Amino acid sequence: MATSCSHVLLWVRDIHQAVRDYRELGFKVDYATAERKAQHAHIWFTEGPIIELLTTPRSAKWFKWPIELMAGRGSGRRMIRWSENEGFCDVAVVTDTHALDRELTALRNAGVPVGRAVGWRRTKPDGQQIRFKFAYPANDRLPFIVSPYDPPQHPRENRHPNGARRLSRVKMGVRAEDRDAVRRIVADDPTFVLEPAEVTGVRAIEITGLSAELDPTLLHGAVVLPARPMSDPSQAQRSAGP
Repeated sequence: MATSCSHVLLWVRDIHQAVRDYRELGFKVDYATAERKAQHAHIWFTEGPIIELLTTPRSAKWFKWPIELMAGRGSGRRMIRWSENEGFCDVAVVTDTHALDRELTALRNAGVPVGRAVGWRRTKPDGQQIRFKFAYPANDRLPFIVSPYDPPQHPRENRHPNGARRLSRVKMGVRAEDRDAVRRIVADDPTFVLEPAEVTGVRAIEITGLSAELDPTLLHGAVVLPARPMSDPSQAQRSAGP
């Protein structure tokens, strides 16, 4: 697949407290919608993957079946799983809007069931409309697929007080049964470091430019580390086994 890492999702119980905490850690954090009712907030970099803080309504479990009707088998289970604990709950890869349907068909033909592409939109605090599409694999532990934001949202300049410049690495545990499907979805993106695990999911991220370790009591269950050199990035995804 022609994909690259789009964003890691970090589920939090209280979006406003999480925004305050991440700002205290030295990140610039932008609400995705009007602040009062916001359920999403973003930590942007000038290029590459971003961090999305999100919360879900307490009544989310009652929406499992409507969500599955909209986005396909496994999508409702995925959303319910997000809210089990604070911390990284998912990761998305992005592909070109015009290639999205073709990439989804390729996944299905390769034996990876995936729902249809669902169109979505958000209204930013300044009133700008953002449109994108997403598609969820039936296995709720696999990364999901999105189209780019329309219009593009990466800022030309974004200086975080803590020095963060880029989300450079996503460490992802992968159980043996999911290995082939995960590799098909993340393709050759060196951002991903795949490691054998009993449960598939994001374990940690590394950020280039961080000048110090972050206070774990403010991270809401996430593991966010200063980036370390990788001797051979081409070997990253092979670490999950042959």
